[in-house]
Amino acid sequence: MIPTVVWGTGNVGRAAIRAVEAHPMLSLVAVLVSAPGKVGKDAGELSGLHRRLGVAATDDVDRVLAERPRAVVYAASGDVRPDGALEDIGRALRAGAVVVTPSVYGMYDCRNAPEEVRAPLLAAAEAGGGALFVSGVDPGWANDVLPLLVSGVGSEIDAIRCQEIFDYASYDQEDAVRHLIGMGHPLEYQPLMLAEGVPTMIWGGQVRLIARGLGVVLDDIDETLERRTLDTTVGTDTMGEFAAGTQGAVRLEVRGLVGGEPVIVVEHVTRIHPGCAPDWPLPPDGGAGAHRVIVEGRPRIEVTVEATDEGENRAAGGNATAVGRLVNAVDWLVAAGPGLYDALDVPLRPAVGRLGKPVQRTAAGRPGEV
Repeated sequence: MIPTVVWGTGNVGRAAIRAVEAHPMLSLVAVLVSAPGKVGKDAGELSGLHRRLGVAATDDVDRVLAERPRAVVYAASGDVRPDGALEDIGRALRAGAVVVTPSVYGMYDCRNAPEEVRAPLLAAAEAGGGALFVSGVDPGWANDVLPLLVSGVGSEIDAIRCQEIFDYASYDQEDAVRHLIGMGHPLEYQPLMLAEGVPTMIWGGQVRLIARGLGVVLDDIDETLERRTLDTTVGTDTMGEFAAGTQGAVRLEVRGLVGGEPVIVVEHVTRIHPGCAPDWPLPPDGGAGAHRVIVEGRPRIEVTVEATDEGENRAAGGNATAVGRLVNAVDWLVAAGPGLYDALDVPLRPAVGRLGKPVQRTAAGRPGEV
């Protein structure tokens, strides 16, 4: 069993605890929190499992890392504290842990990451013997391995588009929704995540990763942005009211260009209510969220993925699949050894041992009975 720590218990951390608990090769040994009110609470309570796991949450980072856990699922936000997230991840790497996280956008494409981000993380991994894999929570697999997989069943490919279509009404992260993304603010307000260049900073790595996987040399990466206001005031269960006349929907694209034409596009369509911008893409069933890959070419291929968790919550479902990709990579990373890895390195594998009679892989890589 691989001793594993979950660091953070928000939207991503809750799903991470559940994923670690379900994995047959991982053992949850600690949960790190920053909120004083969570210290001492059982991980089962914090994760919504409704049963005790026997692991009490702690805020003592030094003690947890001193025990040299083999893996850390870093689920603390890097949106408003990027330097703090980098420092935390570096500490875990220097402690010899495999770290998986969605919190460092710049490392989606680790080979072409900004040197000021990449260099200290590589140094930490080399010093401690740790390994790092970063994949997006939007979720990353839908913007890297899924489009590459789908492209492999086509013949002629003209362009690839990855869409996240999401209704924030059920998302329990008010500061990010209101202030980072700007929902509920007048259009004169400049949200950090929509500032010029920031979408490319966040999702440009995914565009470059797809291009690298396809063997495409991009001429440039650009971005487009549209914002719409609410016609009427709307209420949400988790974040209160959003007033008429304020931002209610955002559509942005980060586009990889060849010859001036967009050939690889990562698109996000986000709303606070489905009635805002109804002419923009919607989930097939009109629900709260979906992820879609469209391969333009011959044949034209369209794949839509919908996931729910914590009841029928699609926000939680998207988080859970993103976390699943990360947590399910831990044992591969342990075997791979120290270094920095991205989605083109880390394979997608079947969920061995979690359906029916447990199985294990033989030396030849074929499933064999335990």
